[in-house]
Amino acid sequence: MSAASPGETRHRVRGAGGTSGGMLEFLIGCAMAVAGAYLLTTSVRVTSGYWSFWGANTFGLTLLPFICGVGMLFFNGRSKPGWALLFAGVVVIFAGILAHLSIYFRPTSLFDTLVMLVLLMGGLGLLARSLRAHD
Repeated sequence: MSAASPGETRHRVRGAGGTSGGMLEFLIGCAMAVAGAYLLTTSVRVTSGYWSFWGANTFGLTLLPFICGVGMLFFNGRSKPGWALLFAGVVVIFAGILAHLSIYFRPTSLFDTLVMLVLLMGGLGLLARSLRAHD
């Protein structure tokens, strides 16, 4: 390895995102965003209700395309209708699960809520700022 001549440019150590941004800002922003997201998500309760798709208690009916698709794929693994039925069955099952979720924000004080949101949004702001070039 030879030393760089005066005409050559030396490689500078880059910050976050390959820019001359601040690495310290990136680390602090990342820690703040993770802490805020953790606190916010632990304050949310998710529950589900009874499955009702085209009537009451019809979850078994939504399994029909999935089961038929699995059977067709066991018979012929390259069956396009089998893959289509399997995919449609999975989509209907996941759509039914998501459609019946109830998401509640647990009662917290205004101060706790503000701390969560400031940590999350402030951290994301610092992350974005660290990716800009600093002069």
